[in-house]
Amino acid sequence: MRDESDDSVQVWLVERTYSDDEQNMIILTYATTDGERYFRKERALTSFGDVRETTAAVDADLDNLGSVNDPDLQEQYAVEAQRMADIHDPDDVI
Repeated sequence: MRDESDDSVQVWLVERTYSDDEQNMIILTYATTDGERYFRKERALTSFGDVRETTAAVDADLDNLGSVNDPDLQEQYAVEAQRMADIHDPDDVI
């Protein structure tokens, strides 16, 4: 949840992709429920035993958010972020 005293916002998982550039890299994209801002996290998979939880939402610093300028992508992110917020608690492991 957003704490008005800090400079962060809650963003929801909207996309999980594998990097074309680097092997064993997963890119997690989180977005605000209006789809206007996104946060990207890259995670290297070092081994099959490397288990790190991916949660439905994370709190991201406002300075680390990008703007979504493509209207179609913004709508896609908004729909998916709102869907995730409707069916998951922020700490749910996805």
